[in-house]
Amino acid sequence: MKNIPEKYHDLLKDETRAFLFLATTMKDGSPQVTPIWFNHDDQHILINSAKGRTKDRNMRARPRVAMVIQDPSDPYRYLQIRGQVVEITEEGGLEHIKELARKYYIDKPWRGNGPGEVRVIYKILPDKLDEH
Repeated sequence: MKNIPEKYHDLLKDETRAFLFLATTMKDGSPQVTPIWFNHDDQHILINSAKGRTKDRNMRARPRVAMVIQDPSDPYRYLQIRGQVVEITEEGGLEHIKELARKYYIDKPWRGNGPGEVRVIYKILPDKLDEH
């Protein structure tokens, strides 16, 4: 990714299977944090959720987010990112979650979508980075 320092590119690779910890803001201003699957498109961090969940509602109302990507082999090495949700789309959402499931569930089947669940892709543009 262009705005991520080269020394952290390994955390973005599918084979690393690093989790992203996403912080959104609740209506009352309190933080809400969720570990989540992710990938990227060379400019944006891409995450996926079901429409109507807490993080979905928060990002629609307050698109400023913070994230941490932690090295699964060294918990003291991580990259902190602040950014803006610049696009929210249902188009390709189900295919995207299946792609993420192949990345994270390599040795077991994904349980699939819940009944009536609508999958959503969020494109997050990083704007501030803190390296650790």
